[in-house]
Amino acid sequence: MAIEEASHTAIPALSTPTGTPAADAADATAVARPRPVRELLLVAALYLAYRLGRVVAEGHVSAAYRNAADVWTLERDLHLPDEATVQQLLLHSEPLVRAANTYYATVHFPATALFLLWMYWRRPAHYVWIRRVLTALTAAALVLHLLLPLAPPRMLTTVGMVDTGRLFGPAVYGNPDVDSLANQYAAMPSLHVGWALALAVGLIAATRSRWRWLWLIHPALTLLVVVATANHYWLDGIAAAVLLAVALLLVPRPAGHPGRPA
Repeated sequence: MAIEEASHTAIPALSTPTGTPAADAADATAVARPRPVRELLLVAALYLAYRLGRVVAEGHVSAAYRNAADVWTLERDLHLPDEATVQQLLLHSEPLVRAANTYYATVHFPATALFLLWMYWRRPAHYVWIRRVLTALTAAALVLHLLLPLAPPRMLTTVGMVDTGRLFGPAVYGNPDVDSLANQYAAMPSLHVGWALALAVGLIAATRSRWRWLWLIHPALTLLVVVATANHYWLDGIAAAVLLAVALLLVPRPAGHPGRPA
């Protein structure tokens, strides 16, 4: 009787298939979530480092324009698509221009915040991993902002691009001569692209859906938007991707698979 009862109690635990909602929920909470107040302070510090670091990284204006000319020339030598041509395609439709400007102005921070909240609640181990990756990426980007001041394409009068935010709205930046809230000569690398790509990588790594690769649409669309709105060069996005790749190599991933025991 004892053996029979033991076998009956063991069967439900063994018969719950991996990948079911019950199994996923159990595995998602297998790793203790970090303390919320501590994590809120850490994420707030990451955001402040992003904002203040860009203000502190006040590169020399003349150097920023020289570097911009060099980047433009290098891109043409590499036969990368002309950013001005991409923008001209966008300018054929004013609603599309406004949509691109709105995406650039409003998606970056809310999408990252929602992503971190979801990871914290549903995938604690992956949350800690991706938060460290984002921290490393942002720190490396701020160093590059200091070392390589770069004027964005919207400031170059010789390449045929316009500031779509200023002309059509909504605008993110004011006059660079009086704007004290952001260093507008910190185009390299694009953290819009870097954070969007980190979001996609994190969700692909932390989930098992066959559709999870569609998250790559977000960084791809972000890259097109930052280029078409004249806020970044192609190389700004490429540099962000390279820095993210280095961060992913240096920060160990959590063991096991999402929804499965390690």
